Amino acid sequence: MLDFSDASFSDFFASELKVNIDDPKYAVNGRSKGKRLRYFLQYCNDATAIEVLTALWEHRSEHLVRTGGKDPVINAEDRYQELIHRLSVGTNSRPAAANPTTSTVDRQKIAKIKADLLQVASLSPQARGYAFEGFLKSLFEAFGLAAHAPFRLRGEQIDGSFQLGGDIYLLEAKWHGQPIGVGELHTFHGKIEQKAAWTRGLFVSNSGFSDDGLSAFGRGKRVICMDGLDLYEMLEREIPLTQVLERKIRRAAETGSPFARVRDLFAT
Repeated sequence: MLDFSDASFSDFFASELKVNIDDPKYAVNGRSKGKRLRYFLQYCNDATAIEVLTALWEHRSEHLVRTGGKDPVINAEDRYQELIHRLSVGTNSRPAAANPTTSTVDRQKIAKIKADLLQVASLSPQARGYAFEGFLKSLFEAFGLAAHAPFRLRGEQIDGSFQLGGDIYLLEAKWHGQPIGVGELHTFHGKIEQKAAWTRGLFVSNSGFSDDGLSAFGRGKRVICMDGLDLYEMLEREIPLTQVLERKIRRAAETGSPFARVRDLFAT
């Protein structure tokens, strides 16, 4: 099953899900990894099934990226998302899907967002950081992404969060003069890894990301990236934010790369 040995399969369940998959009660139909997993999924609640399947999907995606292999299952991602959607109905243990993606654009709304961004740019350097966080919260709310304001946990600051589909994204927002390097990317990813298995991250840097930083950061992470040029292209071309994020997520799943420009994702 996937690339798991018996030992790594047990370690995966113990570390990621806090489950002892070696418990004899899961081996009623046999000791193989597949039979134990199927038995576990048959008798756990929907919320737990979602957590398990999400963690396994992440492991599977990272394995394909590492090995450079072609997905042997036709429409695997669509089938996975459909299953997760069915399980999500009626459970509150994991966030339900947000409002369906809208394919239409309210031009008046876009005009206001543009004006708000210009207002942020006109502020003093000291004030831009906080204003940029507030701008992004309003941007996410405008597209129905259930945004939360910045908050502080013990020892760390989170610049906000939003919900896209069944996933929660933590936000890192920077308005710096220099492109973001590998250190800040790794610091943010470290925050993500300390949260629930389904947590993702969006790093928005108005000044962009250094090529060396992105290269050193590597592939197969739980973070996608967006820069100031992406924001400009999205607003100028009147592309819904939800569509931009979905395409970035899909490109990251397909290539492992955290950053793909809007102009490339929506090339005409």
